[in-house]
Amino acid sequence: MPQHPPSPVDTPQKGAGERLSTFRTLMRLYPYIKPALPRIVLGMVAALLASVVALVIPFVLQSLVDGPLASHDDRQIWPAFVILLALGAIEAVMIMARRWLVLTPSTYVEATMRNGLYAKLQDLPVAFHDRWQSGQLLSRSVSDLSLIRRWLAFGIVLLVVNFVTIAIGFVVLFFYSWVLGAIFLVASIPIWIVGLRFEKRYSTIARRSQDQVGDLATSVEESVHGIRVLKAFGRGKHSLRDFAKRAEDLRGTEIEKSQAVAGLWFWLLLVPDVAFAFCLLAGIWLAASDHLSVGALFAFFSTATVLRFPVESIGFLLSMTFDTRTAVDRFFEVTDSVNTVTDPEHPKTITEPHGRLEFRDTHFRYQDSAAQFPDLVDGVDLVLEPGETMALVGLTGSGKTTLLALVPRLYDVTGGEVLLDGVDVRDLTREELRRHIGMAFEDATLFSTTVRDNVLLGRPDLSGDEAERVMREALEIAQADFVDHLPEGVDTTVGEEGLSLSGGQRQRLALARAIAARPSVLVLDDPLSALDVDTEARVEAGLRRVLASTTSLIVAHRPSTVNLADRVALLENGRVTAVGRHSDLIATNDHYRYVISSLDDDDQNTREEVLA
Repeated sequence: MPQHPPSPVDTPQKGAGERLSTFRTLMRLYPYIKPALPRIVLGMVAALLASVVALVIPFVLQSLVDGPLASHDDRQIWPAFVILLALGAIEAVMIMARRWLVLTPSTYVEATMRNGLYAKLQDLPVAFHDRWQSGQLLSRSVSDLSLIRRWLAFGIVLLVVNFVTIAIGFVVLFFYSWVLGAIFLVASIPIWIVGLRFEKRYSTIARRSQDQVGDLATSVEESVHGIRVLKAFGRGKHSLRDFAKRAEDLRGTEIEKSQAVAGLWFWLLLVPDVAFAFCLLAGIWLAASDHLSVGALFAFFSTATVLRFPVESIGFLLSMTFDTRTAVDRFFEVTDSVNTVTDPEHPKTITEPHGRLEFRDTHFRYQDSAAQFPDLVDGVDLVLEPGETMALVGLTGSGKTTLLALVPRLYDVTGGEVLLDGVDVRDLTREELRRHIGMAFEDATLFSTTVRDNVLLGRPDLSGDEAERVMREALEIAQADFVDHLPEGVDTTVGEEGLSLSGGQRQRLALARAIAARPSVLVLDDPLSALDVDTEARVEAGLRRVLASTTSLIVAHRPSTVNLADRVALLENGRVTAVGRHSDLIATNDHYRYVISSLDDDDQNTREEVLA
């Protein structure tokens, strides 16, 4: 059997500690942009043609001033009028073409990136989601990707086109008068200096702002999901204060961003006006001394006016670009995350599953666990024979739930092995492994879809009458007949996370989902904790039929659950210290008697609460 190295304790993300330049960061979008690049480039060409047309108009104006206005020959006005009208129409068509060309591909890029991000989130292990706030992931998949789309459709196109327009415009200015062109160029130097300083300051603020948006989204999500708790304990105002503090932090950062942009805009508005003033003074002197015609002076200022928007737009285009750079950084922080739970290069397969489950010197510790602490699962040796039902019992914190999570590779072992029918679970593809394993959690989670879709989540292969039969059988075993009394029966859409149902109803549907999957190994994490006594008894009777042919590993927090098991494994400080029949362990093991008595006390308290 191949040897598997322990999972790394710490997996640094790609690029950690290394800050790429804005250009190199944005270039990471190329694989996503590549299919849309032809239309984006054509959009740039259309926008550039519109700018060139705008720069041609001053030439026509010069001919008007030096021609019919100077000679008082009104016959020359009409040809110039037609030319100006045609140029205006061409410019409008090119602007419309630019918008038409870039809008569709930019939305395609956004959709591709969002689908890729979602697929990555689905592929990453549970350990990743343990470390990341859901609000941070939500803000990356919504607001950050929307920002990237707007930059592709608008920011990058105008940024490139405006820089080219400015370059061409300065050549045209020098064509009219090298003296005025030099004055305008020298006067513009402060803009570039301010722009470089702006990048360093704004990039830091933009990153802080977008991270705070994620924190705020997390706060909203937690408050919405915990609304029952907040209302029950009267902590709505406390939650509001926490939210208001985060919102105020974000407001302060946004004000700081606005101040940075305002500082840039100050120079972007001031410098052109100063340049205009000096050029006007020098231009009048040149025209008065016959070194420059009035028409050329008029055309110079017309061209400078055309360049005013490209120069002024640099401010918000740069801020959009730096915001996008931050969004790209945040996107790749997720997609660059290393998945430690992956499919093997040469996977094995189980052609005839029997359900023999074995833990062989199994160890596990979380990535952020300090070295001085022992493993949470510390050398477990345990064998479940096909069709056997085993209960895991132990005090809180003994590692029961963690041990269960190692079976379907929600986490990977950091030492030892978990074997299914003699095959290391790491040698199977995750899809095949999880086809053989069915799991139900104590904290049952349902999805915002129909009861039918929730129950048949693990059986995409079924349809029609067969799907109906399997669903009905699973609902019957789980004593979930309450679904027939819902407004639309099994086609009723449950609320978000199933919160429109009671805790017991959610648990029964989650149990039905695990049963409907028809796994060879059923892993149950105290799936009956929220049920009343009578319902629990009926569910246990149904489970006995299922468990008779399925290997089952059950975390037991109630003595009644222990009664379902053929054998019981006692877990103590991450180790299995005893395995045997319930009656034998009660008679011979002091710690087991203590644990069972604790379960009896908890069960009695639960029954009293139900009766009350």
